[in-house]
Amino acid sequence: MEELEEELKCPVCGSFYREPIILPCSHNICQACARNILVQTPDAESPQSSRASGSGVSDYDYLDLDKMSLYSEADSGYGSYGGFVSAPTTPCQKSPNGVRVFPPTVPQPPPQQQHHNHLLPHPGSLPPIPRNSCITCPQCHRSLILDERGLRGFPKNRVLEGVVDRYQQSKAAALKCQLCEKSPKEATVMCEQCDVFYCDPCRLRCHPSRGPLAKHRLVPPAQGRISRRTSPRKISTCTEHELENLSMYCVQCKMPVCYQCLEEGKHGTHEVKALGAMWKLHKGQLSQALNGLSDRATDAKEFLVQLRNMVQHIQENGVEFEACLVAQCDALIDALNRRKAQLLSQVNKEHEHKLKVVRDQISHCTVKLRQTTGLMEYCLEVIKENDPSGFLQISDALIRRVHMTEGQWGKGTLTPRMSSDFDLTLDSGPLLQTIHQLDFVQMKVPAAPMLQLEECCTQNNSATLSWKQPPLSNIAVEGYILELDDGSGGPFREVYVGTETICTVDGLHFHSTYKSRVKAFNGSGVGQYSKTLIMQTSETGLPPCGIQSIGTVAWFTFDPASSHPDIIFSNDNLTVSCNSYDDRVVMCSSSFSRGVHYWEITIDRYDNHPDPAFGIARGDVLKDVMLGKDDKAWAMYVDNNRSWFMHNNSHTNRTDGGVTKGSTIGALLDFSRGILIFLINDEQQGPVAFEALEGAYYPAISINRNVQVTLHTGLPIPDFYTPGEADPTGSVC
Repeated sequence: MEELEEELKCPVCGSFYREPIILPCSHNICQACARNILVQTPDAESPQSSRASGSGVSDYDYLDLDKMSLYSEADSGYGSYGGFVSAPTTPCQKSPNGVRVFPPTVPQPPPQQQHHNHLLPHPGSLPPIPRNSCITCPQCHRSLILDERGLRGFPKNRVLEGVVDRYQQSKAAALKCQLCEKSPKEATVMCEQCDVFYCDPCRLRCHPSRGPLAKHRLVPPAQGRISRRTSPRKISTCTEHELENLSMYCVQCKMPVCYQCLEEGKHGTHEVKALGAMWKLHKGQLSQALNGLSDRATDAKEFLVQLRNMVQHIQENGVEFEACLVAQCDALIDALNRRKAQLLSQVNKEHEHKLKVVRDQISHCTVKLRQTTGLMEYCLEVIKENDPSGFLQISDALIRRVHMTEGQWGKGTLTPRMSSDFDLTLDSGPLLQTIHQLDFVQMKVPAAPMLQLEECCTQNNSATLSWKQPPLSNIAVEGYILELDDGSGGPFREVYVGTETICTVDGLHFHSTYKSRVKAFNGSGVGQYSKTLIMQTSETGLPPCGIQSIGTVAWFTFDPASSHPDIIFSNDNLTVSCNSYDDRVVMCSSSFSRGVHYWEITIDRYDNHPDPAFGIARGDVLKDVMLGKDDKAWAMYVDNNRSWFMHNNSHTNRTDGGVTKGSTIGALLDFSRGILIFLINDEQQGPVAFEALEGAYYPAISINRNVQVTLHTGLPIPDFYTPGEADPTGSVC
């Protein structure tokens, strides 16, 4: 209800509308406020005379329209009304709603009448509207000149007046019960038939929910108050003919008109419709417009909830990030302290080493100095002796000792073995530079990719998926991981890892439902999965262009990627030959694991010497030997006279009947029974070739340079064969 209140207030006075009138621009204004913002144009210069004089362009030049008409959308309609002596320019004011409005113009009496002020009307009475008055809408600033009817020419907005009245009534004090004898309680319901307000005890006592009162309608007090006080709908009268009621609607002018307007007024030639019909029509149009606006309002409310949640998340993430930053900086400080301790330990070791060397040198020099001093004192005492023979007996030895001792104090003896300076310099420059460069980098995992549904599709037994990063995500992405399930509701498995944003997955099951999803990764980790996309592969293979698909069949071709390099492909990979004399294996593009399948191969060239082989194989079969030589293939090889079945180099079931140029080899694979049957020229060749077949198998052949064959797919099952109970629909791995 608070939002409604802004719609019910006048843009000039800021209070609830009182006697609102409708301006031609569809905005509303109180009648008293409209009188206050009137501006009088000069009597001497009407807009027409001003233009005719050519004395310059005034603010009224754009009013060359009908007095009750609006200006174009390009015209602001807002004029300063300056340049007229009788209408001095006055600064605009702001209403309580923030809309710029014109201040009221107070007409000044002529000087000769100023001494008759006691004859002027009472200040409380409304003076008559002067001629040539102009009013400007306070909301859109479009201006128009009033005609001789003045403000009475504007229709009253009775609907708005009624809404304001109901709103003010609903905001009034709470209603009291009308049946309480002492201190009436607050009413909880009102009976529309009894027209009485009840509290809960009085309703139970005086208005039981059974008997004749059971059909009475009880409504909330506020609703009952509105319905009680709402006055009957007033009949609006025409602004042109005040005695006539509005009974019709002019479609061209988009306004209600009276009967006299149609007879005498300007609406006589216009298209008109019944007022009631147009009332219902416009109510319906307004309701439809409100539906769309309601949807936008709902979206806006949800968006506001999202923004408020974002505020909470930002606050929580801010606290978490701040704590993480403090922890990281503390870790750096701890690492620096540990390194500081290591460096201090190194300095202490150097300090102790220097002291030890100097102290050892001091000790050594002290001993030598004491010995030298003793020798010197002894020699001095010897020199004092007066016995020549005794002196000469020891003098040579003493002279040698003195020279030897002097030699011990030779070069380097009196030089310090260790410097007092520490030859250590801490290289802190790179670390300081790193600290100054310490900044935030994007360390988040990527957001979940968005699947581009318009580019995702399936064809035959292949699925193509496309995705992109969310538009508002600026997190670096190094690659993507695409996952699919097994088509039977099993676990997901990775099918692609790379930087591309589109991927085609081949070799899926026919007639199967696959779930797919994708996620992005970077150096920080793997992001969330995208939404899961469910894709349905084709029930059968799609035929080549121009070929009609019939029945439950599969279409495929020879596959250059998985075949031997010596194979030559042509005819859209349906025809193959070989440039080697050795047998080379050719694989087909689809593999089967379920259903019943039939395909044929025609011999285009054959010189009666080679032994081509036809059959099925696993994906890892040997490609440079005859099909059936290893345990990965099951085949029939044939010459111009007879055929053999071969698996794991074991030859069985020799059967007469060979091939020539133009012969047709058929292969029928039935997974419902797990068997493989061969045909030559539409006749079964030998018994069932292989049994107990399970898993996925590719159609395959082996040929050399003397043979050329063409593949035919999309063929129905031969009429002679009745499939097993299982679904014959093919499925591709």
